[in-house]
Amino acid sequence: MITNRTYTVEPWRVRETALDLGLLAQSESVFALSNGHVGWRGNLDEGEPHGLPGSYLNGVYELHPLPYAEAGYGYPESGQTVINVTNGKLLRLLVDDEPFDLRYGRLGKHERTLDLRRGVLERSCEWTSPAGTTVRVRSTRLVSLTQRAIAAVEYEVEAVDSRTRVVIQSELVTNESLPTSDGDPRTARALQSPLEPEEDQAIGSRLRLVHRTRRSGLRVAVAADHVVEAPGEITTSSESNTDVARFTITSVLDPGQRLRVQKTVAHGWSGARSRPAMSDQVEAALAAAAHGGWDELVAQQRAYLDDFWARADVEVHGDEEIQQAVRFALFHVLQAGARAEQRAIPAKGLTGSGYDGHAFWDTEMFVLPLLTYTEPKAVAEALRWRQATLPAARDRATQLGLRGAAFPWRTIDGSEGSAYWPAGTAAFHVAADIAHAAVRYTAVTGDTDFERETALELLVETARLWRSLGHHDHRGVFHIDGITGPDEYSAVVDDNTYTNLMARSNLLAAADVCERHPDEGARLSVDEEEMAAWRDAAEAMHIPYNEEIGVHEQHAGFTSHQRWDFAGTDADQYPLMLHFPYFDIYRKQVVKQSDLVLAMYTCDSWFEAHCDDDQMAANFAYYEPLTVRDSSLSACCQAVVAARTGHLRLAYDYATEAALMDLADLEHNTRDGLHIASLAGTWMALVAGFGGTRRDGDSLRFTPRLPEKFSRLAFRLQFRGRCLQVEVGPDSATYSLLVGAPLTIHHHGTKAHVNGEGPVTLAISAPKRRPTPEQPPHRRPGAADR
Repeated sequence: MITNRTYTVEPWRVRETALDLGLLAQSESVFALSNGHVGWRGNLDEGEPHGLPGSYLNGVYELHPLPYAEAGYGYPESGQTVINVTNGKLLRLLVDDEPFDLRYGRLGKHERTLDLRRGVLERSCEWTSPAGTTVRVRSTRLVSLTQRAIAAVEYEVEAVDSRTRVVIQSELVTNESLPTSDGDPRTARALQSPLEPEEDQAIGSRLRLVHRTRRSGLRVAVAADHVVEAPGEITTSSESNTDVARFTITSVLDPGQRLRVQKTVAHGWSGARSRPAMSDQVEAALAAAAHGGWDELVAQQRAYLDDFWARADVEVHGDEEIQQAVRFALFHVLQAGARAEQRAIPAKGLTGSGYDGHAFWDTEMFVLPLLTYTEPKAVAEALRWRQATLPAARDRATQLGLRGAAFPWRTIDGSEGSAYWPAGTAAFHVAADIAHAAVRYTAVTGDTDFERETALELLVETARLWRSLGHHDHRGVFHIDGITGPDEYSAVVDDNTYTNLMARSNLLAAADVCERHPDEGARLSVDEEEMAAWRDAAEAMHIPYNEEIGVHEQHAGFTSHQRWDFAGTDADQYPLMLHFPYFDIYRKQVVKQSDLVLAMYTCDSWFEAHCDDDQMAANFAYYEPLTVRDSSLSACCQAVVAARTGHLRLAYDYATEAALMDLADLEHNTRDGLHIASLAGTWMALVAGFGGTRRDGDSLRFTPRLPEKFSRLAFRLQFRGRCLQVEVGPDSATYSLLVGAPLTIHHHGTKAHVNGEGPVTLAISAPKRRPTPEQPPHRRPGAADR
């Protein structure tokens, strides 16, 4: 049970009521603001003290060589690392010549609040300097969801008990010093001074810096302007050099008087545009923001979020922590993708530099499902980015001796960034994950233009990959050998069930979409023979099953491996990858993260066609004692399948672990950035798990059941131009069509017609009672004792 909470539990806010310097980096991630293009970590306005400074532009990275003890053909030559771009958050404060630094003097109070409805970070504090002067500081910060290039801060200083001279230095700073890595492979490499100066300017209240990355050749421009309000006379000055531009304001305040500064910051980057063009771009963005000013930015932010929450909110009655956590999750996933606009959605969003800022398959399989039902435009943009990287994926496939497109395991710009090929190059399932996301989006939205212009090309090139990667054996059975599935503790295996089922779906979807759009298929040289080969491979796909013990195998031969010595593994030896050699892990039955269990969720239609509920339950029971959840991606998947198989208390525990991954820092690495996929998994656990939501082609099915802790769960889904509200209670579920044409759904296998004339309420059937499966020692869900 979590008894020492960093943040208060409130339905619409995340609030920190005291400043703990030991938790600064964690709070900087939790309080990060982003719109998918610009990201500002929740650093203190004054810049210091800090855990990890962070200002990011989606897609801005630097190249670095990938070291190999022994080089090999096809190994990527260079990696990509997200960089800390020019910091526009800084507002340094001097109080009667004393720097406002919370490590000195006396801090009377300090409170920060992330307002999930308004999309702003608010801060208030009272501080007495070492010389005895007391001031109050308040700030409000936002990264605009409506004006893509803009972030802004309103910063206010109030004199409390004496006449006080106040100096505010508003800065743009490039190439900030960063803390060194602690050796954890999940932590980004800190590149030293990656930005080379091209232009600096400070005229009046206007600041501008333009830099270019040394190796990747990306040009970054950041500009700022200010509006100052003061009760009396002020003096100002401005200056700039290669890495710093500064606007200084000086005022003398009597007790109760306030100096207020509104700072607007514009960001831009390009790999092609000239320095003058980039300067003009950020200046234009500043001019557009100035048209309505600070108040308009705040109003637009609230209006945008009001619209989002009206179609996306999830209500949980009976558990205040989960209620706060799912809204926190929805907010941060929205921030990660809202304005990414044909850029990747990184695993950490733009909240930190963990995983070097790379995007993985997490995006398509965890983040995009949530956005598909709540913010579908962001999904189309994310998949168009994948389409834009097809040239690199085709080149990679050719290099590997394959047809079609081999998408990277981890990347920023579309090229492979993993130096460890067993978990990188061999994880070909990312291709099917992308295809799955494209099919999901078109099915849920009915966007035929997207299907024709984007999805078709993605499906064709990934289908070609599978047909060339796999082979028919002498009996005609189709196998995909030597690959790595989602479970990174089993590498380079034959016939991974998840991969084979996802590839099967990919092949069939590619053939279907080419039949619907024959002209577009022909332009990609798809003919009847190729489509028939795809269908043949799909229908002959091998799905490993152990007849003796009656379970599907994670991969061929998995169940014959020796089991990991769980009893001999201490609690502090997790995650295993940091304490044991991969060679040993790969040979054993131990699962890092949901794999076969994930397949039962993502490929549920195949399992329903080929298995009964008892088989699904047997599969789940077999893999539970093997799954150590050394990945934040696991708990949400296990929650969904636990709910599906009737283990509602266990599903609740897993859902809670996913929900509190960052708010409770369960993996002790929130400092590097939030776990965006796990946050999205909170929604998945509630909506797909307890809500029992599943897409069945162009329709929806529901098998809702609540855990004891919940008295009510309500959520909304966007589906083919409709807005459907689902309310689940202990004994019944109510479906209401809020917008759109009538819809036929399935509830516990029974058809129901929902229209705008009124809600439809249906009884919930009780699940079959089964023994609750055990977990490995020390690896019970983190919420199990709540």
